[in-house]
Amino acid sequence: MRILVVEDDRATFDYIRKGLLQAGHVCDGLEDGRDALAHAMREPYDVIVADRMLPGLDGLSLVKALRGAGVRTPVLFLTAVGGVDDRVEGLEAGGGDYVVKPFAFSELMARINALARRPPAQAGSEKVKLAVLDLELDLVRRTCHRNGQEIELMPREFALLEYLMRNEGRVVTRTMLLERVWEFHFDPLTSVVETHISRLRAKIDKPFDRPLLHTVRNTGYSMHA
Repeated sequence: MRILVVEDDRATFDYIRKGLLQAGHVCDGLEDGRDALAHAMREPYDVIVADRMLPGLDGLSLVKALRGAGVRTPVLFLTAVGGVDDRVEGLEAGGGDYVVKPFAFSELMARINALARRPPAQAGSEKVKLAVLDLELDLVRRTCHRNGQEIELMPREFALLEYLMRNEGRVVTRTMLLERVWEFHFDPLTSVVETHISRLRAKIDKPFDRPLLHTVRNTGYSMHA
């Protein structure tokens, strides 16, 4: 992938650049938000990693300007500002994800890969909440509610439910779940998917009258009312 990193802290940029190069990616770096805006409008990138606090033009304004100009490159915010309101503001501006400093490079790389796999964003398409009937998933606060009742989910259960809800009404195969939720590009020959589906169903369906998570025989799973 070709990745633009907009970061004015040299140590942080060097850390990211070293990891990206070792992973086989192309990395361009800029320190100023205005320079990054002009550069990102001229050059195609797979993902942009931008700090929230930048000289010239802050990261939030940078992304708003890119979206206003029709540039839909996925953007990951990298910042020390980690409050819920700040994350909501970043996502609503057009950012695709958020990583709070300090961070492990493995987490950053996983989030970059996930952003790159998403279909190209359309104007106003970034969602902060997902809903299927009375089941609601808040992607920023990382909470789940059904019929007004809070449901506690483990991180993998949350990721699984998010993927199913993003594909509401579609059949999702076991292979698709292994690739998108577990990032396995091979069959681990375990019942990890079936086990997590069973646990998820016990939390979001069994206590309620109407099931939402359906098994499609010999095919996969589908989320719908």
